[in-house]
Amino acid sequence: MKNDNEQALEKLGAFEISSEMKEIAKQNEHGNNFLNAGRGNPNWIQTQSRLAFARLTQFGVHDSRRAMDQGQMAGYLETTGVFQRLKHFLQPENRSEDRFIITAIDYCHRHYQLSGDELVAEWVNGILGNDYPDPDRCLSLTEVILNHYLKSIAYHDDQLLNQTQLFPTEGATAAIAYAFNSLKENHLLSAGDKIAINTPIFPPYLQIPVLNDYELVEVDIRSYEKNNWEVNPREIEKLTDPAIKAFIVVNPTNPGSKAFNEKDLAAIRDVVRKRPDLMIISDEVYGTFVPHFHSVYQAAPHNTMLVYSFSKLYGCTGWRLGLVALNKENVFDDTITRLPQYLQQQLQQRYRSVVLHPDKMKFIDRLCADSRSIGLYHTAGLSTPQQIMAVLFAMSHLITQDHDGGSDSYIDQTRQLISARYEKLHNAMGAPKDESDSNTHYYSLIDIYGLAEQRYGHQFREYLADNFEQVDFLLKLAEKSSVVLVDGVGFGTKPGELRVSEANLPTKDYQVIGQHVLELLADYHQQFEQAQKS
Repeated sequence: MKNDNEQALEKLGAFEISSEMKEIAKQNEHGNNFLNAGRGNPNWIQTQSRLAFARLTQFGVHDSRRAMDQGQMAGYLETTGVFQRLKHFLQPENRSEDRFIITAIDYCHRHYQLSGDELVAEWVNGILGNDYPDPDRCLSLTEVILNHYLKSIAYHDDQLLNQTQLFPTEGATAAIAYAFNSLKENHLLSAGDKIAINTPIFPPYLQIPVLNDYELVEVDIRSYEKNNWEVNPREIEKLTDPAIKAFIVVNPTNPGSKAFNEKDLAAIRDVVRKRPDLMIISDEVYGTFVPHFHSVYQAAPHNTMLVYSFSKLYGCTGWRLGLVALNKENVFDDTITRLPQYLQQQLQQRYRSVVLHPDKMKFIDRLCADSRSIGLYHTAGLSTPQQIMAVLFAMSHLITQDHDGGSDSYIDQTRQLISARYEKLHNAMGAPKDESDSNTHYYSLIDIYGLAEQRYGHQFREYLADNFEQVDFLLKLAEKSSVVLVDGVGFGTKPGELRVSEANLPTKDYQVIGQHVLELLADYHQQFEQAQKS
């Protein structure tokens, strides 16, 4: 039977339940160390780009004093000659971050034909944050560099490089919120429309569509544990239903940690040939943790809105660095042109105060305008210091992979780290492993029922299933062992699946978590044996 606390908890979302568990775990009955494996926030940071950011800040303040120097008040940067002044300021022979800055600027000049002075001015002015973003959607040279970064890690297509437009956002979270809002405001999705969602999935993709703001109908495109969380191409065939307006996918998946393989991408290509009107949103935050990753955007560029975040790879969740990528020719713009005349007139009315020709306004620019409720469009865009931080992260990858023949030692380190934690956890529990290249190992979904049957037999599994409430095991784990995990049901899994993040604890702790899970299962089994005797 559920107690009142469990009934109240089950009404919350997966991450809200996890937050409640944190408070319980901190007061555990045995005084164990608090181990929170419930969130995906990495416990590492990339250092080089952060140090470069700090040095460019120092230079920016120093150089601004050339125009005005009155105590704490300085002037604005002068663009002419600024690259030479920066080189004079830096100490590349003594500081690795200074060498990185000069190398990055030279790299952009050689490979992308960008002016050294203009690039330094955009970076330094951007870091100083002394003006609104201009252009508001994305700084000009920033868009070039971030596109090369996306080409390297996601879409691998030279033709797409010149066809892709970017809108940097406050993390992938903001990109998701902006996307749903603009799809609604531009009549691309309306109340009662069907959208397909590949589950299990990041909970907001399940929660947002059914809110009163949208009232969308969800169609499940399911992945199963028995297939190592790979989506079955037969599931993708559901998208040929013309009633389904959009397809929402996280690739690689969260929490299944599985990237779409070539068979899946081929199925998507086949679907969009039959359904050229299908809109796709592909959240690809975890792509860099999979070797040879390929984006859904690469498979279906006309139909796909690509969402990306730097947060997980570079350990910068607090920086809120994400972006939206859209092809210059895309289904979102095409669908708007086919709307009934009265709806097109409504949209012209909506955007007429910010552009001269609202009917020609691209959907990606509507995203930017809508993000600031139209009236504040002139001050829209991701803050310039955030944009330059993203650029410096991107440059660290572009330089390294070019120098090291396509590999990036930092990315390799992150993969090795989370894979080692995955091994520790699964070995400690004796849980099944997926060692394939398409698994990020960033998360594990642990089937408590399956583990129960593996250790104690089918009868105990049935007992646990009959008596196990969604939050009961999590509560007892927090109370007894001070371990916080996340209920998989909030992600769309079957009951009994618990999500463990391999990102945010020291490696040795994952063996401890595995041991605590088995200890709690042993307690349940003891209760089972007592029940059998009575």
